[in-house]
Amino acid sequence: MGRVDLNADLGEGFGRWELTADEALLGIVTSANVACGFHAGDPSIMRRVCELAVARGVRIGAQVSYRDLAGFGRRAMDVPPGELADEITYQIGALEVFARAAGGRVSYVKPHGALYNRVVTDQVQAAAVLDGIRRAGDYPVLCLPESALLSLAGGHGVPEAFADRTYTAQGHLVPRGQPGAVLTDPQAIAAQALSIASEGRVTAVTGETVPVVARSLCLHGDTPGAVGHARQVRELLTSHLVPVEPFA
Repeated sequence: MGRVDLNADLGEGFGRWELTADEALLGIVTSANVACGFHAGDPSIMRRVCELAVARGVRIGAQVSYRDLAGFGRRAMDVPPGELADEITYQIGALEVFARAAGGRVSYVKPHGALYNRVVTDQVQAAAVLDGIRRAGDYPVLCLPESALLSLAGGHGVPEAFADRTYTAQGHLVPRGQPGAVLTDPQAIAAQALSIASEGRVTAVTGETVPVVARSLCLHGDTPGAVGHARQVRELLTSHLVPVEPFA
């Protein structure tokens, strides 16, 4: 049984608005996908999350997205490839400054929301994301197995799966606009995490068994009850002797 990383989307607030329980989740996860200001997050939040992550030994990842603060990065957009690459570089660079000031560094990159889903099948947008990452540095990138982004990233691609999202028979995430796309029952979330980590499979919403090979498991920090979900996932993995540790 291989080791598995547990990552969560953090820093997803803005000004006085707080969405994710950053401090509590940083006591459970091993990697933090920190919002870089384009879908959520602001300079003070980015600094604070980086400082907390470094203090707890949690890896810092740049959670990059389309420029869509009003839509939380979950609205489909058509951004020219060159512009998208520049925006990816910009977001990573901003977070890297805060990470280094806190005594750490950005260890990986992960697209968010609509961008994450777009680069599953869109070769052009996936290539633009990678261009932006490579300009910023030699970073691994978290993405779905069998995705265009993972294929183009080669050895820098790190496959991940989701403990709190449901899957189609094709191994893609059920779109958020459809019923049942997000799991909210802590036991169901933990059971899916264990199935992925120990057996390399999930059960699709239509009943099929779908192979899913992943080095990292994601939990969404903006889901109600996220802290309890993360705690139950980690406890179940540990009780089944699955090592939980960072991939980067």
